[in-house]
Amino acid sequence: MSLLVVGLSHRSAPVSVLERAALSADAQSKLLQDTVAAEPAAEAAVLATCNRIELYADVDKFHAGVAELSTLLAQHSGVGLEELTPHLYVHYEDRAVHHLFSVACGLDSMVVGEGQILGQIKDSLAVSQEQHTAGRLLNDLFQQSLRVGKRAHSETGIDRAGQSLVTFGLEQLADGTPVESWASGKRALVIGAGSMSSLAAATLARAGVSEVVVANRTLERARRLAQILTEDDGTDVSARAVPMETVPDELTRADVVVSCTGATGLVLTAQAVAEALEGRVDGSPAPLAPVVPAPLAGAGSVRAAEAPADAAEAGDELPPTSLGAEDGCPLDLSAVQGTAGFSVLGEAAVAGMGAAELEQHAAWVDKGDKERSGRPAGGADPEAEAELITALAATAATAGRIPERRRPEPVLPAPRPAPVLSILDLAMPRDVDAAVHRLPGARLVDIESLAEASADAPMAADVDQVRRIVSDEVTAFDAAQRAAHITPTVVALRTMAADVVANEISRLEGRLPELDDKHRAEITQTVRRVVDKLLHAPTVRVKQLAAEPGGAGYADALRTLFDLDPETVASVSRAADTENTENAKNRGRA
Repeated sequence: MSLLVVGLSHRSAPVSVLERAALSADAQSKLLQDTVAAEPAAEAAVLATCNRIELYADVDKFHAGVAELSTLLAQHSGVGLEELTPHLYVHYEDRAVHHLFSVACGLDSMVVGEGQILGQIKDSLAVSQEQHTAGRLLNDLFQQSLRVGKRAHSETGIDRAGQSLVTFGLEQLADGTPVESWASGKRALVIGAGSMSSLAAATLARAGVSEVVVANRTLERARRLAQILTEDDGTDVSARAVPMETVPDELTRADVVVSCTGATGLVLTAQAVAEALEGRVDGSPAPLAPVVPAPLAGAGSVRAAEAPADAAEAGDELPPTSLGAEDGCPLDLSAVQGTAGFSVLGEAAVAGMGAAELEQHAAWVDKGDKERSGRPAGGADPEAEAELITALAATAATAGRIPERRRPEPVLPAPRPAPVLSILDLAMPRDVDAAVHRLPGARLVDIESLAEASADAPMAADVDQVRRIVSDEVTAFDAAQRAAHITPTVVALRTMAADVVANEISRLEGRLPELDDKHRAEITQTVRRVVDKLLHAPTVRVKQLAAEPGGAGYADALRTLFDLDPETVASVSRAADTENTENAKNRGRA
């Protein structure tokens, strides 16, 4: 059997896919049961967090295992296999071990170095044990990953590189202001009472908010969390619990909202947030950005669009819209407007002219441009300008008129009021409607926003040290597993030897019935010592060899040489798995 993991995370899939693939607690339980019921798998565990869904299994066939685990993930997540497959990653044997150890150390987290993942791994193992889907391999693997994660945080400064997702999210809401200064005196609404919501409530309390309101579907859990916050000596915060149906009212009074529930639908709609914001911000629509007309197709139109840009590069200011204002211009403004549909909004002197007027204007430009004053030095070449007018005239003869040309005005972002309601959505699937991003007066930070922000987050130098720890621990785990693989065979060999000794002593008693108890015990002890000494060196050496790379074949060799019953070896292995599982459960309760 070999370890296989199939999954997807924020590194392999967009948030929209992760959101749809999120598994409820019931779906995780069913996935575990269906996985161990499948032919390739003997053990199973699911690690589901805000930004990852991974299925671990002990399989006897790689290709069949990948196909089965991928299909099961698709079935239980509700995302079609064809859509899910491009986002899946697969790790096998030592690479799977390396992956989980890296996850436990926070190296694969959205916020590098965050320690909350250790609690999620512990919860994942506990669920697998309760469902009886974790055997020796997964118990050993997850227990060891917890030890590796704790070692990384205690022996390195990885904590300086990362923080909890809650802290990182609050920093994004604070937008450069220290969280303590930003949060001081604010009223906070926390929706949900699970581990992430509890962490958010405690973090906000320590940051100095004046009040924390906890809303949860189970009111008793909300009350318990509120009580813990109130009794915390490190904070001076007022905390109270409310039922979920009062959230719309609480929303009108809150300054900060953190939501992390297990709901499959939206908890806060854009309409609910908008209604909560009424009267707190100016709800008038933002001014529309000016519309820049698209240039006409055709050479003449392109050159007309380029002319103002060229003039601007040369330092010229565009003339005001006053066709016929210059001395000597042969065109009468009112006549041109009446006959050619001229628009006074045009910024180019030739905008909107008909073909006849363009020709007249071109002649005037060609004749008098050099003599006219008022054009700054370095302006456009008169010959080039005349050529431009000729091209425009040709276009006008075809199109009937030239549309006006305006220099594009700079498009300024629409003014947005300062946020009066800051919302942090840490749920997957999301609790808060993404349309809240567009509401004036609200600032929403969700998993997708955090993924974008964390892409540029700096990593501490201690990350390299953590990677070395992970590499060393993977080597040690592989060696321990190879050694453990041969242990049932060694136990079966010693059991067979003990049976041989017992049978021979019994035969001796039949042949020498006059032996007293003292002599019988001495003979029995002597025979056992002889057998133990004969088996000691081979069994110790075979364990050492089995722990080395390529040592898996020694167990088979031992079974063949001593003609060990395969069923005996298997029964020893099953008994060891049961004992390891019970020990793991007891350690978890402790």
